[in-house]
Amino acid sequence: MKENYAQALKQVLKYEGGYVDHPKDPGGPTNKGVTQAVYDTWRKSKDLSTQSVRNISDSEVATIYKNLYWDRISGDYLPSGVDFAVFDYAVNSGVSRAARTLQSIVGVTQDGVVGPETIEAAKTYVAMAVTNKRLAFMQSLSIWSTFGKGWSARIADVKAQIVALCG
Repeated sequence: MKENYAQALKQVLKYEGGYVDHPKDPGGPTNKGVTQAVYDTWRKSKDLSTQSVRNISDSEVATIYKNLYWDRISGDYLPSGVDFAVFDYAVNSGVSRAARTLQSIVGVTQDGVVGPETIEAAKTYVAMAVTNKRLAFMQSLSIWSTFGKGWSARIADVKAQIVALCG
């Protein structure tokens, strides 16, 4: 959700730390989780000269994370909690991989882009899972044969209401 970005960024930066240039890190020089290559590309897109990622400002970090990660996973539109989980995953392992994982979980086409279909599915996923578990419980009852038709109709209506509320 839109109002969650600042807190999500604060949390991600806690994990990302400061400047590093570890020889086994394929990203090369990195500061606050932003690689030199990403920083160079971002500065050039703003008609700014490149400089060492050591000198990245907090406002540049916030803008880069917002534009290249949060916005690309549609963080403003995902449910609270899901937004942070996917954002942190995207920062650490790539936007497309994070998006495809979310899409796999909520049962939509795994194209690596969090669009309207993925957002809608994420909003309804937990409510539908609860409702499906409820139906499975009811079906296990010895009185299912007596009340099952009515209960099935009720569950079908609950599912329709979930879709209406989440849409």
